[in-house]
Amino acid sequence: SNSFPSPPAPVCVLVFLLLRCSRTVTDAPTGPGASLCHLAPRCGDKIYNPLEHCCHDDSIPPLSWTNLCGPNCIFWPCFELCCPDSFEEEKYIIKLKVLGINVRCYSSPMSGDCER
Repeated sequence: SNSFPSPPAPVCVLVFLLLRCSRTVTDAPTGPGASLCHLAPRCGDKIYNPLEHCCHDDSIPPLSWTNLCGPNCIFWPCFELCCPDSFEEEKYIIKLKVLGINVRCYSSPMSGDCER
């Protein structure tokens, strides 16, 4: 008969936390692991609701907030980056933010050219 080795302890802890965190809303969490499952996102030293706001340059604007990218291009800072494409011509492009990682202009997929 084939026998599988038991998983290492960190894997067991991860599975336990995933099961604990995947409870329905009606099942109120209790005990010492509860706060680990419900950590609110922070922007600097402030807590915000990611369903209504985002963290942008240590401020907490609403998700619907828009700003100018270059002289005449509107973008959504919560979801997009305004990236310089050419410094000498002052040309800009809009790139999508990759949520969940540290976003940079060079690592994000392009979503629009402000000149078009």
